Amino acid sequence: MDLTVIQKIAIWAIPVIFAITMHEVAHGWVASLFGDQTARLAGRLTINPVKHMDLMGTVVVPLVMLVIGGFIFGWAKPVPVDARNMRNPRYSMVIVALAGPVSNLLMALFWALVVKFGLILDNWFSTGLIYMGQAGMMINIVLCVLNCLPIPPLDGGQALAHLLPGRAGWYMYRIEPYGFLILVILILSGILSFVIEPVIYTLLRWLSMLFGLTQ
Repeated sequence: MDLTVIQKIAIWAIPVIFAITMHEVAHGWVASLFGDQTARLAGRLTINPVKHMDLMGTVVVPLVMLVIGGFIFGWAKPVPVDARNMRNPRYSMVIVALAGPVSNLLMALFWALVVKFGLILDNWFSTGLIYMGQAGMMINIVLCVLNCLPIPPLDGGQALAHLLPGRAGWYMYRIEPYGFLILVILILSGILSFVIEPVIYTLLRWLSMLFGLTQ
């Protein structure tokens, strides 16, 4: 069924906003477990999307991607984290960085359950649940895979920078100011899609098989 732009926005809005929001909350929550309460003191350990929204990353970019087609992604205001408050900063920061993609993977599981519930319900309300659940699966898998790329300031790049010894990690941090530009070049060149599409659709297929969403 072909959907209008308004219908697409209605379906994608909640999954996109909470995928981005919970991603940031996960960073702050794990940081707090390791002794850094910066995010908590800043009022960022909340699922209230308003506290995390970035106009460009949470609204404009996802909306434009939704209208023009292709993978939908976005970002929120980064949760403040201070590694100096952690007992073992180097390895704690690796886990803090990876908490974001892991949270998206867990949310993808939740949205797969929503799709399953919609299929079982099978009434006038189920179509909306199925579409929204499918959108939630897609956006969370995309964010999970995208953020695992070893490009600072993406989570994979942050984790790699803390894992690499000495000067190698320092060089990774030197890349961070150019990370967004590198990502844009990869998107426009088609290299990004070539690299992550197989992973995204493999994870979606496994998730669908796990919950019996495929025929």
